[in-house]
Amino acid sequence: MTGPWRIAGINFDHMHMGDLLRMVREHPNAEIVGIADEQMDRMRGTMAALEIPESCAFEDFGRCLDLTTPDVVILCPATASHGEWTEKVAPYGTHVFIEKPFAASLAEADRMINAMAATGKQMVINWPLRWYPSHVTAKRLIDEGLIGEVIEVHYYDGNRGPLRHVMDKIEVPESDPAVKSKAWWYQKAAGGGSMLDYLGYGVTLGTWYMNGRAPNEVTAAVDNPTGLEVDEHSITICHYDTGLSKFETRWGAFTDPWKMQPQPKCGFVLVGTKGTISSYDYEPTIRVQTSAHPEGYEVPADNLTYPQRNPIEYFLDCIERDVLAEGPLSPTIARIGQQIVDTARESAAQKRTLPLIQ
Repeated sequence: MTGPWRIAGINFDHMHMGDLLRMVREHPNAEIVGIADEQMDRMRGTMAALEIPESCAFEDFGRCLDLTTPDVVILCPATASHGEWTEKVAPYGTHVFIEKPFAASLAEADRMINAMAATGKQMVINWPLRWYPSHVTAKRLIDEGLIGEVIEVHYYDGNRGPLRHVMDKIEVPESDPAVKSKAWWYQKAAGGGSMLDYLGYGVTLGTWYMNGRAPNEVTAAVDNPTGLEVDEHSITICHYDTGLSKFETRWGAFTDPWKMQPQPKCGFVLVGTKGTISSYDYEPTIRVQTSAHPEGYEVPADNLTYPQRNPIEYFLDCIERDVLAEGPLSPTIARIGQQIVDTARESAAQKRTLPLIQ
């Protein structure tokens, strides 16, 4: 490819669209050729922040794609619409980049995989935690064999709530309860809830840390907030051949981790056969214990360099080199994560342990 990659952003349900388009704007060989949403007002803030002209903005996604002929489409719809939007975009023959989570269900994830299979183009699922230097460093040390085989993953993550910030993590006041309940984040049919928002992060990166292993059984529980359709707190226990792992999600953390770590800290504790690693969101170091150093020591987080600093430059590099994206972005790894999420939701509903949904 000699000219710049042509990127379009479709559906602004998720506030991460603005962040992703900023990465496109900052990429040395990419350009934003179009954006589309049925509600023009939802695009205005991003248009102003990134100086996207009116001529690139559309209310009709099909007209956007027909006129701009992008190489890659970024999709940020509500969770329950991921399958629908992937199926809408796939016939246009573009690569597809979907902001987390993978889908609202395993059946929907498989629809997305099937929709893309005939196009010859790649689909990736972006998990922003994949790009935190601490978590990348943890994976490097695991691959180097520092703590042996990972046998336990302990994960806690979340934020004060999805309506407390917008693009670029800009804080906004807490919503009135009536407004909160009407947002798609808090609607069951739209795929709302902390479990669907954050569990996929933990179990997908957990699968990455475990080199693709899947659990045999899953046990989960969620809270039942008064006046809301969905959970704001969930705990999932995965039963592996090597033992138990725990994944906890929370809307309503005491602070947002990108501003100040709450307690419990957001991130991962990884237990291996030869040591342990604690890797927390946004922190400049990780902590390691090994047999040789049971007292533990700090390891500086790696300085990520191009094209490993963010998902846009990584995905475009994969396309340029004609290789498949790996790790959490891969539908293969993300599908295992979706299996766990589906089983956790059903386990919480039935209030019992269930075998992993296939």
